[in-house]
Amino acid sequence: METRTWVGCVCGGVLGMAACQAPADEADLQKRLDHLQRMLLQQQRAIERQRQRITNQDRTIAEQQRWLEQQRQELQSLRNDIVPVGRLGESRGAGVPGPTRGSSQRVAQAPPQPVGTAPPPSRERRPQVQAIPELGGVLTPRGKLVLEPSIQFSTSQVNRLTFVGIEILEAFQIGLLEAQDADRDLIQVALTARYGLTNRLELEAKLPYLYRRDRLTATIPSVQNQPQIVRNLDGSGIGDVEFAVHYQLNRGLDGWPVFIGNLRYKTTTGKGPFDVSRGGDGLETELATGSGFQAIEPSITALFPSDPAVFFGSLGYQFQLQDTINKTYGTQTVGEVDPGDAIRLSFGMGYAINQRASFTLGYKHDYIRGTMTEINGVRLHSSSLQIGSLLLGYGYQLNDRTAVNVNLELGITADAPDVLMTLRMPYTM
Repeated sequence: METRTWVGCVCGGVLGMAACQAPADEADLQKRLDHLQRMLLQQQRAIERQRQRITNQDRTIAEQQRWLEQQRQELQSLRNDIVPVGRLGESRGAGVPGPTRGSSQRVAQAPPQPVGTAPPPSRERRPQVQAIPELGGVLTPRGKLVLEPSIQFSTSQVNRLTFVGIEILEAFQIGLLEAQDADRDLIQVALTARYGLTNRLELEAKLPYLYRRDRLTATIPSVQNQPQIVRNLDGSGIGDVEFAVHYQLNRGLDGWPVFIGNLRYKTTTGKGPFDVSRGGDGLETELATGSGFQAIEPSITALFPSDPAVFFGSLGYQFQLQDTINKTYGTQTVGEVDPGDAIRLSFGMGYAINQRASFTLGYKHDYIRGTMTEINGVRLHSSSLQIGSLLLGYGYQLNDRTAVNVNLELGITADAPDVLMTLRMPYTM
């Protein structure tokens, strides 16, 4: 009896302890489960916040990419709309105009926190100089071809022509007759091609066609009965083809101007003054369309950009190559002829009015040395010439490829042509 009671007590104690321990483990597990659920919920919330943050960053990056693309398009548009003012070679100064009002507003609306770091601004700027390309200027970019048709009109009144020889400029002839007065008109149609071999080397070729008309009031010493006569002459045909090469010597950084070296060669494809037909008295019956002598002209051009203007200057020397004629006109036999060389100087300023319109103001002066002409074995020398002209150029960019340039040369010295007007329409291929 006592034994059963002890066993029962022992069994009851064990069962009671198990019954008491089971609820305790269940509560602990529930607490742990609740804790894990709270941690899982926190992790899900953190993941959601990270997803939202990534979504916002993706949206910001997309906006920045759209803004950068917009800026790239505006920059390209600005580059296309920059008005060239004068190559013054091909090429040819107006500086680089700023953005338009519309583009400034779009820039102001851009997001304030761009993605990444913008590259530092370049110190190099290519000044655009196109209004008076003969004086040299910024070169044609690599791989670009520029075709430039042009038409030129020149008129002048000069009061002297001396000795049979050569024609140095369109308005001056050195020949057998001595003229007291000459009214000269010239129309020239030309096609010029410029190609950028590299970004710093350019090739150029020019093919001209001329029509000339002169009214000469001349004094002829060999005629006794009628020493003064009036003659009307004209002539037309291919002029002297020209080839040129232009090289940019430096990049124009750190406040230095851009220096461009030029080398021009003039052929004798035109009919020279000793190639035209003449009468029995030795006087020509038609006008020449070329000088009749080869010429080589090295020069250097300096461009100094100062927005919105570009200042330019050019200095060159033209070598006229002598030749032996050995032709007889009437009683005059022309032997060796040495045309006078020329020193050429020009300077001025190109100014951009806006993104499309520009003008150029400058001055050009040529000093032409006297010509030596051997007639009947006697060497005769003509006087030198001073050719000074005021330069005015106007340019307008029609579109990305085509521009219109109008140039005026107004004669200042007595030897210069009165007016020379040129219309050009360069087209970029």
